[in-house]
Formats: sequence, structure tokens, C-alpha cells
Amino acid sequence: MYIFLAVLAATDIGLCAAIAPKMLAIFWFRSYSMAFNTCLAQLFFIHALQCMESGILLAMAFDRYIAICDPLRHTSILTPSVLGRMIVIVAIRATVLVGLLPILIKRLHLFHSTVIAHSYCEHMAVVKLAAEDIQVNKTCGLFVGFTILGFDMIFILISYILIFQAVFRLRQKEARLKTFNTCTAHIFVFLEFYILAFFSFFSHRFGHVVPSTHILLSTIYLLVPPALNPIVYGVKNKVICKRVTQIFLLNHGSQQ
Repeated sequence: MYIFLAVLAATDIGLCAAIAPKMLAIFWFRSYSMAFNTCLAQLFFIHALQCMESGILLAMAFDRYIAICDPLRHTSILTPSVLGRMIVIVAIRATVLVGLLPILIKRLHLFHSTVIAHSYCEHMAVVKLAAEDIQVNKTCGLFVGFTILGFDMIFILISYILIFQAVFRLRQKEARLKTFNTCTAHIFVFLEFYILAFFSFFSHRFGHVVPSTHILLSTIYLLVPPALNPIVYGVKNKVICKRVTQIFLLNHGSQQ
């Protein structure tokens, strides 16, 4: 679990690093321009890191399933080498599938405008600027979205159905609550990530949301989960909470 938390933290830091500098430059210095290739690079890193985070959440759901439904074999099933391979597969899947998006955008040459109604380069926001046929880009975007986010969400839900079945088979109420409590942090992170992700995904393609509302919610979707994830896991995980408390107390003591 701690390996997955470390990778989740790394993806959150990468996501903030990909979007925050340009966003702050827009608000602070009114620096609105960005080179086309730089925009595509930002688009790739943002969506690739989002897809990696989705894959890590799926891996963490599998970890919770093994820990609750087959606890005696947890360490023998999820060995460090298995965890490493899972992380590599998640990274390769995100890189390969998301890599298709900027490649397909690169083939477009005519655009209605060069102004994106976002504080970052989002795939459909860039695609909709084209004055050419974008059906391939839309189809590829849907394919990538459902292949990664849809696949992961379905299997996370299946994992939790099996987990809840195992929890409700426990006879003691205290045991049920204690077991369920180990999943609450992951459930919260899962819900905040996928609710905002699918709202952003579908409103861009099928909805008629007010642009300012969509921009606000898309920005919240990218920045709020990375800010909340450390708090959620820090509060729920006693080891992390204790270590953070020790660091703050040590710093406070050294200042005195």
C-alpha cells in the first residue's frame, strides 16, 4: 500500500507541476500565449498523469481486496516485484494510449482560432478549435477515456462489491467497522476523482454547460484531488499521521 501511496503522491506532484506554473503565469503576469508544441506537451503530461492516477487507484482497490478477502496470502501475492510490474504496466498503458492524442492533433493544420477557453491545454478544448474533420480525434478521445477510466472504474466497483460481501459476512459489528474503516480513504479519493473526471469528460462532448462553469470545475478536478489526497491518507493512516507529527514537532523544537 505504501508503494502505491508513494506513486500516487508522485503523480499528484507531476500533475500540479504540469498545470500550476502556466496557470499562475496567466493570473499573475497575464502571460496567455503558449507555443503549439508546448501546448501538446502539456496536454500529454496532464492526461497521462490523470490516467496513471486512475490505474494506481485500481491497483490500490486490488490491494484492499486481497487484504480483506484473502489476508493470509496478501504478502505472498503482492510481492515487491508484482507491485513494480503493476506500476510499470499502468505507466506504459497511460503513455501509449494518451500518446495517440497529441499525434492525431498534430495532423490538423487549419484552426478557427488559437484561443483556448481554459487555463491549460485540454484535449477536446484544443480539438474543437480545428476547422477540419475531427471525428477521428473525438473517437480516439472516447476510446482512450473508456479504455482507461471506464475500465478502471468498473473493476474498482467490482472489487468493492466483493469487499462489501466479505465485510458483511463478518459476525461482529466491531470487526465489520474496523475492516470497512481501512477502505474509507480510498473510497473518498475514488469518488472525488471519478465524479469530477466524468463530469469534465462528458460535458465537453455531450453537455451544454456554461463555459465559465466548465472551466472552473475542470480546474478543480485537476488541482483539488492532489491537494486533498495527502490530507485524506494522512488523517486515516496512523503511521503517516504519526510521522508527519514527528516532523512538525522536530522542526518546532529546532526553531526554539
